[in-house]
Amino acid sequence: MRILFVADVIGSPGRRTLTQLVRLVRKDVNADLVVANGENSAGGFGITPEIVREFLDVGVDVITTGNHVWDKKEILPLLKTEPRLLRPHNYPPGNPGRGSVVVESNGVRVAVLNLQGRTFMSPIDDPFRAADALLAELKGQADVVVVEFHAEATSEKQAFARYLDGRVAAVVGTHTHVQTADERILPKGTARITDLGMTGGMDGIIGMKWELSVERQLTLTRGERLQPADGDLTLQGAVVDVDPATGLARSIERVNVPYERVLQGEFKKK
Repeated sequence: MRILFVADVIGSPGRRTLTQLVRLVRKDVNADLVVANGENSAGGFGITPEIVREFLDVGVDVITTGNHVWDKKEILPLLKTEPRLLRPHNYPPGNPGRGSVVVESNGVRVAVLNLQGRTFMSPIDDPFRAADALLAELKGQADVVVVEFHAEATSEKQAFARYLDGRVAAVVGTHTHVQTADERILPKGTARITDLGMTGGMDGIIGMKWELSVERQLTLTRGERLQPADGDLTLQGAVVDVDPATGLARSIERVNVPYERVLQGEFKKK
């Protein structure tokens, strides 16, 4: 069982990259399942029902999100009705949506969990205890469990992966949009990477046009609204190979595919 995780898709440049590359990458890494983060796919902030359909149409099996999932109010009704669209599980009760789904691929039941950290972010429910409760609830319903942890602090992400080591197949981090080079299999068999990176314009600053980001640093005011960068388009993420018999990981490998290589007919996973 091989699962491709696609890093945060940033605005229309990121969507263009996803729609053009995801099928090619899926085939190249021989993935059985694709999980993509879409919380920044609508202009860099939020996601819409139309974009959800776009993701599903190009072969994404599960869409994860994070703190920006609430930015577009039109997504709220779909959070209630589309099980393949997740929001972090540990938001307080009463919010629409769900933080987990079980999907089947080649006879293997895979549970995808979406949780959010608290360090340097909005104070929400404890993700560690929320994960415990969710795993207990899902016991017997899945052969493989993978977790996307949407968090700011490297320390919190690594601690979360260690906490779940041996209980899930993978813990992959999102939110900071900078791919980390620390992918590894933890001692008890869980694959971990602190951050998958991003899918979109690499010539910007965390996916946004660098000029606007630098201006904010200089003026310390919001100024012009940030806009997605559209140069050096790249799909980032990771592929995890899982043993369905044990529910644990055999390997994890980063994915980093420039869109330009596809246009030039030179596609080959690096």
